[in-house]
Order: sequence, then structure tokens, then C-alpha cells
Amino acid sequence: MARHVTERIRRFNEGRDPGLLQLKYQAMRADVFAFFRGTCHLFYEDWPRASALNEAPPVWVCGDLHLENFGSYKGDNRLVYFDISDFDEAALAPCTWDLARLLTSILLSSAALGVKQADALALCKSFLDAYTVSLARGQARVTEQETAVGLVKELLIGLRQRRRKDFLNERTKLAGRQRRLRVDQKRTLKVAPEQKKKVKKVIKSWAAAQPDPGFFKLLDVAHRVAGTGSLGVERYVLLVAGKGSPDDNYLLDFKAQPGSALQPYLQLPQPPWESQAARVVAIQERVQGTPPALLAAVRFEDHDFVLRELQPYQDRVSLKQWDGRLSRLVKLLRTMGEITAWDQLRSGGRQGSAIADDLIAFAQARSWRRELLAYARTYCEQVEKDYREFVEALKKKSVNSKVRKSAS
Repeated sequence: MARHVTERIRRFNEGRDPGLLQLKYQAMRADVFAFFRGTCHLFYEDWPRASALNEAPPVWVCGDLHLENFGSYKGDNRLVYFDISDFDEAALAPCTWDLARLLTSILLSSAALGVKQADALALCKSFLDAYTVSLARGQARVTEQETAVGLVKELLIGLRQRRRKDFLNERTKLAGRQRRLRVDQKRTLKVAPEQKKKVKKVIKSWAAAQPDPGFFKLLDVAHRVAGTGSLGVERYVLLVAGKGSPDDNYLLDFKAQPGSALQPYLQLPQPPWESQAARVVAIQERVQGTPPALLAAVRFEDHDFVLRELQPYQDRVSLKQWDGRLSRLVKLLRTMGEITAWDQLRSGGRQGSAIADDLIAFAQARSWRRELLAYARTYCEQVEKDYREFVEALKKKSVNSKVRKSAS
């Protein structure tokens, strides 16, 4: 495939909100790891079709597995877990696809973190060791406070100090005993009155079929600005009545699902999903031990949206907290390796995904590890080259002008 990376990025992002797309490009400019997070589609455009890595067992992959797509959340049983946290690109694919993307993210993030290249390779080995050992055992477990170690345990312990009221106060303002969303032009943007009415109508219609329709009474709505790869996709933050105003209101994320970036490159037959949002919800429910509260697929203006709770317990490990102690990153990567294996085992045997016996045999073979790591190392060089080309294009404003032209 011809490189011309800026044209490929522009083409993939056609149709997105031009203003938010500029924010995405500026975020991708920060460093090569940010660029990698914002260009999942490039990874799969470049993935070799004839590689032996494609013969690995099929599993329900995250599709965009990297160091910052693991995080904490409160499940629908109200317990807090640490797991893979992003399923926008999720699909049925060889298990090596997620592994290769995660290993590449380790190598690319090492420079920004101040990790030596030799140590970054050791971290890749730590991830693979934990993954293969956990997969070979064939037992799916979960990571929660009692079983967590290192940076993950510190994160989960710290979450105990967070309160819903403080979370609401940070993101809303009180007018008497009623809350309204804070529109700060950074995390939130104003929604036009007519669009508010449309959102209110669809949420009311959807809520009518829920056990407690009054919980979802919409109090306010704003555009939400979050993430890197999905910036420019239609997304809202909703303030709903919840269990009562003002301190038992809830915040919800309402995000469009245009489809997985993997779709053009998938070689395995996919289930006939009712919608793209249904795909995301179904795979997340299969993969995670306990899915987050209020997770649902909703149809809005001929588009598929995922509705989920925004929680004070949602967070990810700050990689910078490794503080020069490699052992802290080793523990983190081992945890991520275990989680990846457990999630693949837990979701196995569903609509074409491999059963546990096949995954165990794959882990025991281990011969694939060398080729996988070699690919990650080689692809890092390509990402770094693409990043330099992208930054140069931004300096010349050639990317920005093309975006404006496509949006006009």
C-alpha cells in the first residue's frame, strides 16, 4: 500500500466535525504514542495479510489494545474492577492482532516515559510471559482491589476516596436544587436547542422500555470532547435525574458508533449484529468479567449510539508514576497480560471464537512469540516515520487545509 500517510488519515476521518478533528490532530502531534493512539486504522491497513500470525486462534479482540485502553470502572454489581476499557473497534479476529498492537504501544511509549529500549523489550517479554502463562492455565479471572498489585492496586485504593457528589460538582453547577452541565469549551461544548430536543426525545423513548424510566429523565445535554482516536465522532454527555436531585443525579456518555476500523481487513466471518452499537455492547459484555452499569445500544437519527454511565470510578493508571522504577512497569504489564488472556478465555466459544482448549494449545506452543515481537519492532519504525511525516504536514498546514476543503 502506498504510504502517503496524511492522505490516508484525511480519508479515514472524512465526515467528522471539522473543529473537533483539528483537536484530534493537535493531540496526535504531542508525541509518537499519541499519534499511534489516534491512527488505529493505519495499523490494520498495514497489517500483513499473508503472515502466519493470522493463523492464531480467533478471539473477541478489543481491536485497539494499547497501554491507555486499560482502566478502572464500577460494574453493574457496584464493585470496582480494572480491565480492558475500549471496545469501539472490537471484532472477531486472530488473538495476535491485539497482542501486536499492545506490544507496539509499549515500544512507542518508552521514549516519552524515559524507558531505555532494552528495558522496553523486557516489558514486552513481561507482558507475553504473563499472557501465555495465564492463557495456558485456562482459567478466566478478574482484577479487583484485593487481587491487584503495584500501580493498579494504588489506583483502585485511591478510587475509594472519590464521591459521586464531588464528581457531579466538578462537571455540573447548581441552580437552586437543580444541576446543569458546565460548558467549559474544553471537555464540553454547547448543544443547539433543537438538537437538545432531539436527544431528549430519543432518550425518553428508549427509557420508556426500561424498568425505571424516571431514572433517565434528561436534565441537560452537551457535546462531549474526550479521547483521541474518536475525536470528531458525534458524542454527548447527558445529565439525568438518576435517583434524585441534586446529589443523586447521574452523568451518561452517549457516543456514536460508525463501525470498527478493522472491518475492511477482517478475514473471519462476523455475526450479523443488529447495529454497530449492539456489536460494541455485546462484545464488551462477553469480554469483561462484569460489564459497567447502564451499558446499552440506542438508535438516534439513523446512527448507532452506545449509552453508558460516566463514573467517578473510571480512570487509568498514570504511566508517569513509574518514577524510574522499572519493577512498577513490570507489574503493570504483567497485570495487562493476565487481563488480556482472561478476557479471551472468558469470551471463548461464542459465535466463532476459539474454545479454551485451542487457546491453551496456542499458549503452550510459544513459537509465535518471536515473530510477534519482531513485527512490533519493525512496525515501530514505520509508525515513527509516519509520525514525522504527519507533523511536517501539520507545520505546512497541508492536513488542515484538506480537512477544511472536505468539510466545505
